[in-house]
Amino acid sequence: MTLNYRPGLEMITALAWALPLAAQQPRDSARADSALRLREVTVEIRRTISTVGGSAALDAQLDALRLPAAPTLEQVFRTLPLLHVRRNSRGEAEISARGSDARQVAVLVDGVPLTLAWDGRVDASVIPANAIQRIGFVRGLSSMLYGPNVLGGVVELGVGQSFSQPTTPSAQISTGVDRVGSFGSTASVTVPLESRSGRWLIRGGAGFSDSPGQPLARGVTEPFPGDNDLRLNTDSRIADGFGSVRYQANQGGWFSLSGTTFHTERGIAAELGVENPRFWRYPRVSRTIAVASGGTGDRRTPFGGRGDLEASIGVDLGRSEIQSYASRSYEEVDGFENGKDRTLTLRLLGDHTLGERADLRGSFTVSDIRHEESVPEGDATYQQRLWSLGGETVWRVIAGGGALSSLRLSLGGAYDLGQTPQSGGREPLGTIASWGARAGFSALLGAGNTLLHGGLSRRARFPSLRELYSGALNRFAPNPDLKPETLLALETGLTTELGDTELQAVIFRHQLEDAVVRVVLPDSRFQRVNRDRLTSYGLELLASTLLGPATIGADLTAQSVSLTDPGLGTSARPENLPELFGTVFFRAPVGLGLTAAAEARHTGNQFCIDPGTGADTRLSGGTVVNGEVTRSWRLRSSALFGRLETTISLFNAGNIALYDQCGLPEPGRLLRLQVRVH
Repeated sequence: MTLNYRPGLEMITALAWALPLAAQQPRDSARADSALRLREVTVEIRRTISTVGGSAALDAQLDALRLPAAPTLEQVFRTLPLLHVRRNSRGEAEISARGSDARQVAVLVDGVPLTLAWDGRVDASVIPANAIQRIGFVRGLSSMLYGPNVLGGVVELGVGQSFSQPTTPSAQISTGVDRVGSFGSTASVTVPLESRSGRWLIRGGAGFSDSPGQPLARGVTEPFPGDNDLRLNTDSRIADGFGSVRYQANQGGWFSLSGTTFHTERGIAAELGVENPRFWRYPRVSRTIAVASGGTGDRRTPFGGRGDLEASIGVDLGRSEIQSYASRSYEEVDGFENGKDRTLTLRLLGDHTLGERADLRGSFTVSDIRHEESVPEGDATYQQRLWSLGGETVWRVIAGGGALSSLRLSLGGAYDLGQTPQSGGREPLGTIASWGARAGFSALLGAGNTLLHGGLSRRARFPSLRELYSGALNRFAPNPDLKPETLLALETGLTTELGDTELQAVIFRHQLEDAVVRVVLPDSRFQRVNRDRLTSYGLELLASTLLGPATIGADLTAQSVSLTDPGLGTSARPENLPELFGTVFFRAPVGLGLTAAAEARHTGNQFCIDPGTGADTRLSGGTVVNGEVTRSWRLRSSALFGRLETTISLFNAGNIALYDQCGLPEPGRLLRLQVRVH
């Protein structure tokens, strides 16, 4: 794979704690008349620290991550530092950054948001990751150009829009099994083509996984025991496929077309120790996502400068079927909820130079969201429309030598609109509008070894259709009177190189007005309501270093989150937001061609809402230790199926019971064997 290096810390290699090898780029270029033939060297770069518009960011190529065969998006997210991942009572994988809610972190595929849908968030536990080439994670809000409902961060997934261009065809097959009988396998092929006018890249693949369930951790027992010491009703089966075509013209223009689809059926673990838990199964969950994109490339314009235009059109089709059961035996169906989703999104981007030291950028996003619901009480149709117009300027104030070698300033604004023309027979909501603004800076100090950045932003999020109207099989009381959330965010950080050690420290503060949270009603149902304010502040730390052939990395988030409602004179602890979480990683060759790795993932104390009483309940934290041993063999000199790689992995070696929320422990100890030919 290729690492693109910019002078200083604009793209600084870091956090390589899953690397077989980490590399430092030389500071001096070789003489033009020198040449030296070298043996083949394989370099895998896992993550890159950078800043975008004055916000901290991470970037990774997916083929450099250590993932199981047939990985889901949840497993990819769990490899990203400073991103908290957990399972909720619906079995969905939610993400959080800096005290945010899952609906406040935008997830985009080839520039099209997946989080503008019925639920306003992405269930990462069922979305296959086979199609993804690269992933970028921006903590906080770096730009006004991502579209509406972007508050707590952005995750960008590149399928067709990844511009890496391999020189030879390649293919890979991965297969894995574990001790409880789970099986997963994927196959993919990549074909680059050259023509007179440009380059083509064609990719395709498919995957399948089948699991009988999740192992029980130590001390966790099922009231209705099943077989093989597994959590009851946690079986799953996923089949998926993807394809993409990208064309890059020699003159700079480009277009891409990507499509992914999956189908799954699975059970949902019922809460333990809860009086009235959910007894649910998903007989069917399917989703098809297609994105067509194109751009002019950077070129001269009639306005006396340079610029480019890009457009993306996305179609997101989903279907889900939920069955609820009367008891843990899962024999008697007592309810159902079926839904069909269709989201159409258009996103336009453009930029143009303003003289030699500034750029002007703009975006327009419009999304039409439809959901058809079928429940025992009858059928209903919901529709939401969202618009966003954004613009920003970037000024290169200083670009030279001295103690301050580079200084960039950015200033942007946005105007968002939301409507709900169809609301399941209820009174439609009127038009809701809000504005956003942001200012940021990045300063490169001294010889380019230290980067200082900061940003201040304001943005709003409109409640999703599900938050407003869903009863979730009588689990929730709808609240169509929810108001938009508004976030005021501040961050400042420092990134630096100290020899083979790279460090980043970021201080942040978020203040969310009219925060949407859930409360327990007297009839034991939940309801989403607006609370006056949710405030979070904290510190993020990232570090990596080389000790000979070994790589050591760590990340840590320490945060304090409080929820207040002065109008009622009350305060409460927000749920499912740990005060401390982070990972320490070590990787090194150990002889006989083997490479060993170990990580310790710590989650601190947190609170959840007891579904029966509505009281705040403290969940104790803990540390999960994982490890793996990898061995590679060269099969032949050909680039196609020329290497075999085997990996033995152990997850949750201590078999500890770490809870995601009330009554929902994470899986226990699991041993996995994986083989990959590529």
